[in-house]
Amino acid sequence: MASLKRWLDRRRNPWKGIAFDSFRRFRKDKAAARLRDFFDLEPGSVALDFGGFEGDWTDAVLAAQPEARVHVFEPHPRYAAALREKYKDRPGVCVHDFALGRFAGTLSLSDAGNASSAVDDHTRSFTAPVVAVRDFFAEQKIGKVQVAKINIEGGEYDLLPALIEAGLIGQIARLMVQFHLFKPEYQSARGAILKRLSLTHDPAWSYPFIWEEWRIKA
Repeated sequence: MASLKRWLDRRRNPWKGIAFDSFRRFRKDKAAARLRDFFDLEPGSVALDFGGFEGDWTDAVLAAQPEARVHVFEPHPRYAAALREKYKDRPGVCVHDFALGRFAGTLSLSDAGNASSAVDDHTRSFTAPVVAVRDFFAEQKIGKVQVAKINIEGGEYDLLPALIEAGLIGQIARLMVQFHLFKPEYQSARGAILKRLSLTHDPAWSYPFIWEEWRIKA
């Protein structure tokens, strides 16, 4: 049934073909393991988890390096509360119930669990606070970030330009990001972001609109 739905979706929306092809290669290559490759983490290394949800990626970071410092961003109040409870005995983990963006403010998000989004339409919604990325880095005294994961259901199209424009992207050594293809124009939006990102980072591996990793230039 799932394969039939994907076939119908692709037939009706041929612009999604790049994502379907990437997903097929991602599964064939068993590339999900790449998201758990933390070969370079040392005690005290900083990791940023944008889109914490239930904490699976943060768990993998801590399994690889228990003394890592992890900032988890989860604006959904229910999931943020659960994450705080989950990591209450882990002083190296800080859960933030807000999003980061260009400017401070608020953001209306659809309420769809792990697919809660600022750009996709769902019946239920909630309002989340947004903290300016420049202010957050300054207040938290964040220097080098060894690895960051971004899976924020379309929010990457705001967060990544915000990091670039604030001059902070160069502090992130490794960046794992999932671009979402909700609309045809997101292909060109991704391309524009990657053109700017390529000034500071090189692609390590890529499955477009599924997952990709960029690493700071040597």
